[in-house]
Amino acid sequence: MTTHTIPRTMTAWRQHAYGPADVVRAETVPVPTPGRREVLLRVAAASLNSGDIHLMRGEPRVVRLFFGIRRPRTRGRGMDVAGTVVALGADVDGLAVGDLVVGAGSETLAEFVVMKADRLTTLPAGLDPVVAATLPVAGNTAVTILDACRVGQGSKVLLVGAGGGVGTLTAALAVERGADVWATCGSRAEQVLRDLGVAHTVDYRTHDVATLPAGAFDAVVDIAGEPPLEVLRDRLREGGTVALVGGHGHPFWGPFPRIIRALLLSRRARRFRSVTAVTKTPVTAELVRMAAAGVLRPVIERTFPLSDAGAAIAHVDAGHTVGKVVVVAD
Repeated sequence: MTTHTIPRTMTAWRQHAYGPADVVRAETVPVPTPGRREVLLRVAAASLNSGDIHLMRGEPRVVRLFFGIRRPRTRGRGMDVAGTVVALGADVDGLAVGDLVVGAGSETLAEFVVMKADRLTTLPAGLDPVVAATLPVAGNTAVTILDACRVGQGSKVLLVGAGGGVGTLTAALAVERGADVWATCGSRAEQVLRDLGVAHTVDYRTHDVATLPAGAFDAVVDIAGEPPLEVLRDRLREGGTVALVGGHGHPFWGPFPRIIRALLLSRRARRFRSVTAVTKTPVTAELVRMAAAGVLRPVIERTFPLSDAGAAIAHVDAGHTVGKVVVVAD
């Protein structure tokens, strides 16, 4: 039987107030104990998402109604994780100590993390945990987007603000489905997206979305959250869909006023859909299979050691990341 030495304490990156990246600091805390149907992982890699930044800052402020009015109730940051099972709680089936797994939870910027067993996918031999850690949140979001827009063989898709983790994965998966993909992005991301198979890239700093062909796209995916809704809708062919994914919006309400206005602008022939992804284990498992087969190659801009996770958070918080940022075990 494989055994692992588990220390009593560990390093975890946590915050006690909302704010910029420097509110998240390394702390020494007890190693958690897995409960019923949970496992304890030794973290190999944890990727960062825009959601980590929103929760860190407590922005838009409406999120504080759910995650803590004055300070975050969940102190640790991080959602995605890949790691090794080192202890099992009661009633865990299908996993064993020593298994290398990936999934999404909370407080994953740490040496160890407790995860629900049914939210984990076993990694096939040869798949780098750093690659796997990019898949759960951003990958599920990308799949949800493409399914909501019914993207398939021959679809023409416009991605607005495609340079980040969700955008690059959406581009790669759309290309794999046989879509003709166009994208707006920063100049640093253009070659990256073309390498993924994107047919046409546009630097958003020099070309407005309104200059792109009207009535040309089956799907428009708005990750930037900035172009006027009417401009996005007018890029659609009849029967097309605009997926609203990102953007900051109102300081308190965030994207909700934009989403409500989009509903009022929806037409049967050209509709809007607001996309909020829920991480589903079967979807993650399929993404893992695709990555292991070399069909899906997530874009990883940088890795940081856990001891320098604060710099990783600051890098993502600064914006303009191309692809994903991953924190790896020291």
